Amino acid sequence: MKKKLSIIKIGGNVIENKEELSKFLKAFSELEGPKILVHGGGKLATQLGKKLGIESKLIGGRRITDAQSLELITMVYGGLVNKNIVAELQSLNCNAIGLSGADGNTIQAHKRPVKEIDYGFAGDVDGVSAPTVSKLLEAGLTPVFCAMTHDGKGQLLNTNADTIASELAIGMSKNYETTLYYCFEKKGVLMDVNDDTSVVKHIDSQSYQSLLEQKIIADGMLPKMENCFHALHKNVHQVRIGDIGMLDPKATLFTTLTL
Repeated sequence: MKKKLSIIKIGGNVIENKEELSKFLKAFSELEGPKILVHGGGKLATQLGKKLGIESKLIGGRRITDAQSLELITMVYGGLVNKNIVAELQSLNCNAIGLSGADGNTIQAHKRPVKEIDYGFAGDVDGVSAPTVSKLLEAGLTPVFCAMTHDGKGQLLNTNADTIASELAIGMSKNYETTLYYCFEKKGVLMDVNDDTSVVKHIDSQSYQSLLEQKIIADGMLPKMENCFHALHKNVHQVRIGDIGMLDPKATLFTTLTL
């Protein structure tokens, strides 16, 4: 029987709020069994960029990563955000280790080809080195991945954190029963965006199509849901979407996705 593994992606709105981040990290540290944390930090990068006179370019919510922006996000994702999270987890007796995809060659990627839009140094994931990540977990370490990968030729790449979490869950599913958590400010997928209690508790492939047709799932939630079902089709056990509360073993108000 496979050991259970939790992979949690934390949203930007939680990262930016120190109080919420501390609450999340306490709940994360108390999760039983091996676990992995994945984070971005795009809004913080934008804020710091303004102070440094570096303008952030976004198209459809996706960052255009030129050489200057890449330096900025390396500092923010791999340094400021990652190391503060690791330090706080250490204070909670969670032996965390901060990583990018380049560390230990854990996540390999390629520069996104130019089609209608040139995203610059944006990476699309090719694979995960599951044996390396497994060795860290077996050593009692908790990997904390920032949203950066590399191309194997010395080039760092800005990579979507939702995608990294999904690909890690897929890569680790050969050796573990993986549950993927997308933790953000809402309690789950909502029937009514203005009612935080209108959580759709379970979504499978059939009900997903119905929610799409009703336009209940739309806009920014679409790429996240695509990542969720991509992971499920690649042997991830289940996906959960919700706020910090879903990490409580007694929690019931969140969305669970299965095939």
